This record gives sequence, C-alpha cells and structure tokens, in this order.
Amino acid sequence: MPDPITLREVESIAKDKLPRHVYEFYASGSDAQNALVRNEKAFHRLCIRPRVLIDVSEIDTTAEILGYRASLPIGIAPSAMQRLAGGGGELDVSRAAGRMGLNLTLSSQSTTSLEEVARTRKEHCQDSLTAPPFWMQIYLYEDIQKSVDLIRRAEAAGYQALVVTVDTPVLGNRLTERRMPVVLPQGMELPNVQRAQSTTARQPSVNRLLMNARTAAEAKALRDAVGNIMHSSSLTWAPTMTFLRSVTHMKIILKGIMTGEDAALAVQHGADAIIVSNHGGRQLDATCATIEALPEVVAIVQKRCPVILDGGIRSGADVFKALALGADFVLVGRPALWGLAYNGQEGVETTMHILERELSRTMALAGAKCLEDITKDKLAVVARDRFGIAKL
Repeated sequence: MPDPITLREVESIAKDKLPRHVYEFYASGSDAQNALVRNEKAFHRLCIRPRVLIDVSEIDTTAEILGYRASLPIGIAPSAMQRLAGGGGELDVSRAAGRMGLNLTLSSQSTTSLEEVARTRKEHCQDSLTAPPFWMQIYLYEDIQKSVDLIRRAEAAGYQALVVTVDTPVLGNRLTERRMPVVLPQGMELPNVQRAQSTTARQPSVNRLLMNARTAAEAKALRDAVGNIMHSSSLTWAPTMTFLRSVTHMKIILKGIMTGEDAALAVQHGADAIIVSNHGGRQLDATCATIEALPEVVAIVQKRCPVILDGGIRSGADVFKALALGADFVLVGRPALWGLAYNGQEGVETTMHILERELSRTMALAGAKCLEDITKDKLAVVARDRFGIAKL
C-alpha cells in the first residue's frame, strides 16, 4: 500500500485496521451527528483570496502560544484511551510531538500515566531548553476536591497548563457508544482517573453509565451512588476559577467555549486561554460548527488571551482559514488518532507532516510568508443569495 498523502487516506487505512467499535468510538459524534458533519463542512463556505508577486521562497510556520514556541500553529488535542488505537498509544503520540516540536495536550482519560507520558516527551524533544508547549486536560469531579491530586501530579510532572473541559456537565447522547460499548482489554487501565467500584469492566467511566440511563429514576440512583466522582454539573465561574488558582500555578485554559458571552466571562475571570470547541461534535448536536463560532469569540476577546480552535480541521487550508478568522492556534484530535492507528509514532508524524506541507503550500500560494501575514482580508465567504464571494 502506498504511503498516504492526505488525512482522508490516513483515516481510510485506520478504519480498515481498527476493530469496528473502536473506530466508531473515535469517529462518531452525538445524536444525529449534525455538529460533527457541520464542523468540517462549514470550512467549505470560506474561500482564500490569494495575493501574488510576493517573495514566498521562505515560509515560517512557527507559532508562539502562552510563552512557548511550537514548530506549527497546530497542536494535538486531548483524546481518550489512545492505546485502543494501536502502537504505544499516548507514548507514541508524545514521541511524535516531541520529535516534531509540537504542542500536545494529554487527556486525563489516557491509558498511560501522565508521568510516563511526560518522561517520554522530555526524552524525545529535540531541545529541552526550547521544548514546545505541553498541557494536561482534566474534567473536574462533582466533589471538586477529588480533582486536586491529579492537578498536582500534572504540575509536578512538568505540564505547563491545565486544559479544563467545561462543556461536559453530562456526556452527550453518543448512540454508537451506547450500542457498541468500548471494552478496555485485560491489562489496560485509566491510571489518571478515580473509578467507582460499581462501574463494570465494559464501561471506562461512571459517566458512560449515566449516559446509558433509560429513566430519570435510574439516572438519579446512579448519581446518588457515585455522583461525587462524576463530571461536575454544578460548576460556576467564580468558585471554579478561584479553586483552580488556589491549587496550581499552571496556566488555566478553558476548553468548550462557543459563545461571545462565555468568552467575555472567561476573560473576566482570568482564563489564560480559551479553546473554541464543541467536543468534536460529541456533546450538543444542535450547536454550530466551531469555525462558525470563532468570529464572535475573537471579536469579544480582542487579543486579551489566546483563542484556540478545535474541531473539523482536515487540511492545511483549514488551518489557514482558522488563523485568518482570528484563531491564534488550532488543535487536531481525530487525525492524530488515525495516524496512530496507521503506523504508531511514525503514523502520527506522517499525519502532522501532511498538515505542515499543506499549510506551508497554502501560505505560499496565498502570499503569506509567516503566520502574521494570514489576515482576515485573505478570506471571503461564498455568497448565499448571488453568484460570487463576499469579503469578510
């Protein structure tokens, strides 16, 4: 089989290699999967307006985020249970990110301990003095004090920022997971999370048991039994941010912001960065695409903190469009998993090299020598009511 040269080809290979229920676990969204599809299709309405006769013989794709430098404005998003995808799971992803100088966020639902991932990353960074940004994702428990141990472990291991997922008071209605439950094979665990004794081997977390509840009474009984280690559904702005600042010196990034109102509150309460994300279409199915939400958020934030986009990016041109709309950085989740399934560490590197080449080529063809040249005037939107395009 020839080496893949697009992300679609990488995914096709991964789909053939993975067990069906594992592929569907990663690939599927919630309910009718409208948000999942919209995340990708919304990029198609945007066109790039190329400028010519510009010296683009040297293209600079390096990006700075929260005081750290990365080789690309593209980080690897947190995704759960990567050893299910194959290879060394989180360790292969960490090795790839370290070798390529890429930002990486580890999921708290990882199948490798956060300490082992941190050690592996450090060993594979090209230059430890200029290592790229390295973050830890977390869901806060209903009993928020039960989150303290994981936060302090991450800080002690050298993670620079805490990515707090804020869009998951409950799991979205993930029909594929309900019909084909993910089974952790013998010997595979979630070493970073606390588990309830009542959960079964067929469910990695108690939150998925709640998703499967068929009645309000069943859901209430489960919450009453083990609710203190479920994802919190009672978090509010000031107490949450005050708590986080009291237990860590890491930067605080809020993941799951989709409106200008919440972006304003994030800035007001001192978030160091925000991630515009709809959880890869796995939470509220009726929401808009993240690229559609981005302009409103950017307009509200006004450069007071970095705005990161997550969701639907499947090409370097998509990265270009997100940056042109005002994102400071982007994250990709599923593409890294498909690379992992395709060929472990080398597969992840293949995926990220594809994105790098596509972004670099798009920049050259559009007349942008560096990321600062990727501005809003280089985009247009396909007109709905007439032929042609309209400048943004």
